[in-house]
Amino acid sequence: MTAPRDAILARRRLTNRLIAAKDAARLRPFFDPAVTVIVGDGGVISGAEAVIAAFAAQFADPDFQAFVRTPDAVGLDAAGERAAERGSWVAVSRSQGEHIAGWYLAAWKKVRGQWLIESETFVTLRG
Repeated sequence: MTAPRDAILARRRLTNRLIAAKDAARLRPFFDPAVTVIVGDGGVISGAEAVIAAFAAQFADPDFQAFVRTPDAVGLDAAGERAAERGSWVAVSRSQGEHIAGWYLAAWKKVRGQWLIESETFVTLRG
């Protein structure tokens, strides 16, 4: 069986690849239906369908290239059912390269053996 930390890091790598491929629909299984995302400017997106719609809107921008999250650490609760991932993120556009960036914290929960993102908070520190 895959260790929880390794499973979460693998899922993060896959979300980065799907974002770079601009494949919003395939991101859906990574989010809890009631996910809450606080974006870099402090705005709030509630619910998986709204998160996927936000990704699709960004992917429609021809200048958009990717959001890359780079984990620094993953912590796990004693029961092995919840985890926190922290790291840095960067938004990349074709015209500006890496133009905004900051730190993030993601809360993960295990549902039927699969790790889902329960919430994410992104803080813009550059850009």
